[in-house]
Amino acid sequence: MFFLPQYALALFLFPPVALADPIHIPLTRRSSGNRDINYYVSAAKHLQAKYNIMGNSSPHGKRASSDSIQTIGIDLFSDAAYAALIKIGTPPQSLKVILATGASDFLVLDTLCTSCNSTIPLFDPSKSSSITSAYANGTISFNASSSASGIIAQDVVSMGNFIVQNQTFLAVDKIVGGFFGGTVSGVMGLAFSAVSVTRSTPFWQALGNQLAVPEMAFYLARFKDDSSAQVDEPGGVFTLGGTNSTLFTGDIEFLAMPSGTPTYWILAMSAITVQGQSVQIMTGTNVFFDTSTTFIGGPTADVNAIWAAVPGSAVAVNYTGFFSFPCFTSVQVTLSFGGKAWPIKVTDINLGQISHGSSQCLGAIADINIATNYSGPPAWVVGNSFLKNVYSVFRASPPSIGFAQLSSVAGGIGERENSLVFPVTSSSLLLPGAPNSNDSSTTNGAGGSGGSGKSNGGSSIRITLPAMLTTATIASVVLMSLL
Repeated sequence: MFFLPQYALALFLFPPVALADPIHIPLTRRSSGNRDINYYVSAAKHLQAKYNIMGNSSPHGKRASSDSIQTIGIDLFSDAAYAALIKIGTPPQSLKVILATGASDFLVLDTLCTSCNSTIPLFDPSKSSSITSAYANGTISFNASSSASGIIAQDVVSMGNFIVQNQTFLAVDKIVGGFFGGTVSGVMGLAFSAVSVTRSTPFWQALGNQLAVPEMAFYLARFKDDSSAQVDEPGGVFTLGGTNSTLFTGDIEFLAMPSGTPTYWILAMSAITVQGQSVQIMTGTNVFFDTSTTFIGGPTADVNAIWAAVPGSAVAVNYTGFFSFPCFTSVQVTLSFGGKAWPIKVTDINLGQISHGSSQCLGAIADINIATNYSGPPAWVVGNSFLKNVYSVFRASPPSIGFAQLSSVAGGIGERENSLVFPVTSSSLLLPGAPNSNDSSTTNGAGGSGGSGKSNGGSSIRITLPAMLTTATIASVVLMSLL
């Protein structure tokens, strides 16, 4: 095991290599306390603003030059949102922004925001010589009571070695509903441009051929029910432009997304098991994967079938759309999207006691139809209650999503690691782009071109990261301002 001092860390995270090489950014989990059950119910209600599954209206809503822009789907009340350090403007200003695979737009709070919490770091447009404003004022609504308003602008934005010279974003000068807090200064959407309500190209897509491999990958660490966890803890790794082979073992199973123009990161639900037995569900239902959502929401009949297979479960009174179960019961669930069955750790299914001293606990799989008053086509929203259990890869071409088993470095099935270890050989460090025997993947359906199914971006930096990082930090953030 080899530990690097902080001043040397940046040299390995962002080595002097071509822009096409992937970057591997350490995650830091940030928390400000435990949640009660009402917190999760509130988070469920905010799914009503997600995706374009509430109706048949255009995903773009009104034009960006209008005074109002259609709702986008950001669940910032989740305790499992992850924020990356980006730089914006000339000279660059460093800010943390939520990474959201369930949205496509880029929002940054600026110094003109009089309604922003005084603790939030803000972008100062007056200090950037490269900013331009090409559009009128815009407002993006998160839900009926929360919104962000400002100027749609363009400026230089970078993450690690990757730079976009004219990235479109909403410079927010007014927020309603206290959606932001702590050290988070915005949201960076990682879905596709087709559903951008500001009609802009997301940062990752704007990078174009800077990415040797059009992939993004997440390892999300877990600290649930860990009483020793500090406010800031190492929280995993986000890789842009490839994968990190030290964080998974075996093959990456790539699954093809639906045909047509990509919008969100979507697969189809094919099978679910509970307590080792298959449950009857509607197969082929769309599944939206979202790194800014905590739990799992599904259609009424399917969710009822899941909880019917759990002895002692019941509809949670006063918690619309949720179910409870005896706290001593280990609820074992696997999800399949056309390939392998991926297990969810028992602690991720258990959101905690219904009330202090209760023998009943709240389940992390909720009825999306009842919890959000959703009445559209059957759909699933799968958040970090599942994603913490796998190494997840989002591939743009061909459009597909991949999953792999977490390596022992990543704690097996998402277990906590006190420090994230990248093994070092005695002779050399494995830098991005170097070949590695772990970089294999399999593909089901159209997700694999040429039939090889190999992932060609799996090499990674092999170092040991100290627990406290001052460079390239990503935070898993709990936003408490409305709770």
